[in-house]
Amino acid sequence: MYIDFVKMQGTGNDFVLIDCLQNVEFCKTKDLSQIARYLCDRRFGVGADQILLLRPSDKADFMMDIYNADGSQVEMCGNGIRCIARYIWDKGLSKGEILNIETLAGIIRPKKEGNLVSVDMGEPIFLPDLIPTTINTNPPIVDYPIHVLDKDFKITCLSMGNPHAVIVLDEEIDSFDVVKYGSIIETHSLFPKRINVEFINIVDRNTIKMRVWERGSGETLACGTGACASAVACMIKGLVEKDVEVRLRGGNLYISWAQDKHVYMKGPAEEVFRGRIKIDIH
Repeated sequence: MYIDFVKMQGTGNDFVLIDCLQNVEFCKTKDLSQIARYLCDRRFGVGADQILLLRPSDKADFMMDIYNADGSQVEMCGNGIRCIARYIWDKGLSKGEILNIETLAGIIRPKKEGNLVSVDMGEPIFLPDLIPTTINTNPPIVDYPIHVLDKDFKITCLSMGNPHAVIVLDEEIDSFDVVKYGSIIETHSLFPKRINVEFINIVDRNTIKMRVWERGSGETLACGTGACASAVACMIKGLVEKDVEVRLRGGNLYISWAQDKHVYMKGPAEEVFRGRIKIDIH
């Protein structure tokens, strides 16, 4: 079977987007985890951090399914939802300036803002059981001590529809070994569904630098929910203001924690190329 796809990226976080409104039979397959591993492979497939499936929805305008490079399905992706919104607008599938997109994390509402896309990411979740984590303490979980290999870290945990552990580093982030430590924290026994790990440098009261180890994908150039989680973590620690620029390896995102308690993320989303690939479905 040949499948049409669109390669997209948001601040360097890249995706293979498959339109299930057109590829109806393909999207019924039960082999999506295996197919995701193949498509995301940068040598044998297309190459991506995740695949995005655009589906019809009974609850919203559209639905987005997300699969990581390792085949695991996840609840939400901030860069991904900006990309899928950009695809919807570019294809003329909706004329609405604001979209309602169903995800496993609930209905998310991206909004067109010129060449950028703004997303209402909802309220951050601090309850340990809902993150989820087995850390038994009153929320929010701020600066919880954890020892990994030869280092002691302090983690701040929350969910932005998916789980995050945020670590503010004293050392320079550019030379920090994200792979070494992030891979171990992701699968730590404190996190029953694994966790995304963000490593942070504070630049000033309105700017942070971030590198991310994404659950199921490894280190990526950006993570939208991770940028939101990092900004919120730094805000509740009193390190930054309520509006921050998050500098990632793939570009910049702009995060605000508004008076309505919702977190808003703004950033780019771009089509890279379109193609067709042969996939064997059993």
